[in-house]
Amino acid sequence: MHILITGAWREAEERFPMLENQGHEISFMKQEDGPLPCDPHRVEGVICNGLFLYHPIESFSHLRYIQLTSAGFDRVPMEYVRKKGIEIHNARGVYAIPMAEFAVGGVLAVYKSFGQFQRQQERHVWKGNRNLLELSGKQVLIIGCGDVGTECAKRFLAFGCRVIGVNRTVRENPVFESIHPLAALDSLLPAADVAVLAMGLSAETRPLIPRERLGQMKPGAVLVNLARGPLIDMAALPEALGRLGGAVLDVFEEEPLPTDNKLWNAENVIITPHNSYVGDGNASRLFDLIMRNLQEERQAGR
Repeated sequence: MHILITGAWREAEERFPMLENQGHEISFMKQEDGPLPCDPHRVEGVICNGLFLYHPIESFSHLRYIQLTSAGFDRVPMEYVRKKGIEIHNARGVYAIPMAEFAVGGVLAVYKSFGQFQRQQERHVWKGNRNLLELSGKQVLIIGCGDVGTECAKRFLAFGCRVIGVNRTVRENPVFESIHPLAALDSLLPAADVAVLAMGLSAETRPLIPRERLGQMKPGAVLVNLARGPLIDMAALPEALGRLGGAVLDVFEEEPLPTDNKLWNAENVIITPHNSYVGDGNASRLFDLIMRNLQEERQAGR
């Protein structure tokens, strides 16, 4: 198979010999918005992230296989992919562990007022805070119970939390106390001490947390977004933060977040630059996933 690989797979170049030994022809482009290194009509498979944001998928007339380096499908024209019967895989499970650790770490940072203590340290101020919270006994609502949501649930459970899930598809998962359909969100959100967004972006979930649902949240609750920025009504969030205990935000509707955005100066907000997925185990997990999917593709003879 002639595979076009982009720099979205960071360790790709060192893996070329193994792929070529398996009979694949490799073309490589470092930047996905750059010129194509080969005739797109010759490409049968791609390993990429946002390639089709810059190069129309229709140009790849012989495309039959897509491997994404991201967990979401929102950067791919899925209607076209389904219509053409193109085999597509995401990076399922690759980033779940660091994202789950980030979610727990972010909530702990809010509960333990690490931001306040950091600011005091910078000014050499010795001042205690007698209003710190514990995770133990809190009710955590995880919205999106796939790989990321499941890994989040495991870790919050280890801290003694009650963990409840909301998902498009209701299925058994022993790390959740219960999993409910998306229609139950309005009844569950007001009781949550922590709400974690780990659900994919779609027309149904844009926004998943509009102004009305922000208003439903429990005073003092912490909102965590690891998924996609448009899941939250970002224009309504600054006002809601006056009631909430805080927010841990790794993704935004506009990235980079504009320097004049009010969220930068909110004391109870942790802002990170779409970085929660980073972990030192990602490279090996992604490689194993890519090789496994390619092997299955070969065995299927597609």
